[in-house]
Amino acid sequence: MATAPAISTRSLLLFEGLCPSTVRVSLVGLPLRPAGLTQRPVRGLVVRAATSIAPKYTSLRPLADRVLVKIKTVEEKTVGGILLPSTAQTKPQGGEVVAVGEGKTFGKNKVDISVKTGSSVVYSKYAGTEVEFNGSNHLLLKEDDIVGILETDDIKDLKPLNERVLIKVAEAEEKTAGGILLTEATKEKPSIGTVIAVGPGSLDGEGNRKPLSVSPGNTVLYSKYAGNDFKGSDGSEYIALRASDVIAVLS
Repeated sequence: MATAPAISTRSLLLFEGLCPSTVRVSLVGLPLRPAGLTQRPVRGLVVRAATSIAPKYTSLRPLADRVLVKIKTVEEKTVGGILLPSTAQTKPQGGEVVAVGEGKTFGKNKVDISVKTGSSVVYSKYAGTEVEFNGSNHLLLKEDDIVGILETDDIKDLKPLNERVLIKVAEAEEKTAGGILLTEATKEKPSIGTVIAVGPGSLDGEGNRKPLSVSPGNTVLYSKYAGNDFKGSDGSEYIALRASDVIAVLS
């Protein structure tokens, strides 16, 4: 059986500012070139996940309401010491603030960024622009993409920002109404929980805070697929979401 050829993306068309990838593409399973036909070169685009800042630039100053966060290093091992492959490593959602912009203007009022340099923060999973700067991965994002300030190593101590709310998720039902024991795969994800902490509220057109309509201790119903999920040090499930994703208070 003939061996299928392999091509390197180093031979693909590159655009200025993009670096070649070392990934090799295998054509196993594809039909080989029939005799007499000319094989034409493949052209494509190689894209890096992060924008690399050249070493000649030693300073990066965010503008307006943007914040530069140094991304927390990805865990390479589990708590039990098992080495994780790159595909199984959890993408971090936290880091340290290393620079902040000058703030945002609302009408005649200017509001400063609510996080300070050195703060440990948690941010939305797919927010911002990733940049490689000074040999480390950073994220350049808007303040509104920051979920909260993490004052300890436990997510239950998260201090939400703006209109964000931290909720401890209610435990999933172990049995159906008829008494059938549910497996982990068949348990329905709950959308009810207890409010643990709330942010100071969103800003109106004049830069004034609007207080939230929920308070710590409230049991609430929230949109099923909203927010960012976290697990506490005790194994409890938490979710951080916007107050607008809370749809009812239960009592």
